[in-house]
Amino acid sequence: MMQSLDQHASQRARMVEIAWAGQPLRVEYQWLCDENDNTPLLIFLHEGLGSISMWRDFPQTLCRALGCRGLVYSRPGYGQSTPRATDEVWAPDFMHRQAHEVLPALLLALGVDTATNPPCLLGHSDGASIALLYAARFPDCVTGAVVLAPHIMVEDVSVSSIAKTRTAYLDTDLRQRLARHHADPDSAFWGWNNIWLDPAFRPWSIEAEIAAITCPLLAVQGLDDEYGTLAQIHGIATRLPQTELLELAECGHSPHRDQPAQLISRIEDFFKKTLTENHPKETT
Repeated sequence: MMQSLDQHASQRARMVEIAWAGQPLRVEYQWLCDENDNTPLLIFLHEGLGSISMWRDFPQTLCRALGCRGLVYSRPGYGQSTPRATDEVWAPDFMHRQAHEVLPALLLALGVDTATNPPCLLGHSDGASIALLYAARFPDCVTGAVVLAPHIMVEDVSVSSIAKTRTAYLDTDLRQRLARHHADPDSAFWGWNNIWLDPAFRPWSIEAEIAAITCPLLAVQGLDDEYGTLAQIHGIATRLPQTELLELAECGHSPHRDQPAQLISRIEDFFKKTLTENHPKETT
């Protein structure tokens, strides 16, 4: 896998500048399989402690299996993107702002025309919630979405597990391990951890907002997920009848790491069906 990345300089991580919240920010991004320039685009949105590198080889493997292009990026505060300022405190709408402001600004900076060629989205955890929020705000700009371990509300199990992660960050080598993936691990960790454990975040819910989504959805949950229950994806399906559900046994919060083969196979089926419905000429 690393050899294939080295063979295509265009697929190495790059930086692009966007304007957000009144200041310029540098965002780390990477094109995958961009030699397939006439194929649909799949955009990857990482988890609350994620980055480009934390996806490992999953995006590349999936794009190859699907025969599509990919775009993966590290949100501001993560990876090699501009770190969160030490005095910057995220508000309960932090995922809304990522979906409604940051992602559109990034796509504009990269010249991605979502009106003419709507992409597919694949998000994990917080990134899955951001994908849902983007699809709800811009329904004509998304062909389909795959959401892994999404959050549409705050559950007690989420708060409890995130509190345990705080203890691990302070008392174990978790900070050192995150430093392999983030230029400023404190920026990544405390931005995410502090807002999720803030009592003001407890009522957070996007259950009503997602009703505006019109594209096909595949919602995936591990049965052993320590950060959420099946109520999350069942809540999506209740509000959006176009949702397909995938419940994975022997799988925690990261289906792409715990059950990659089963997940990729199901995404292939979903992707082919989605393209047939939305781009019938491209699949004949």
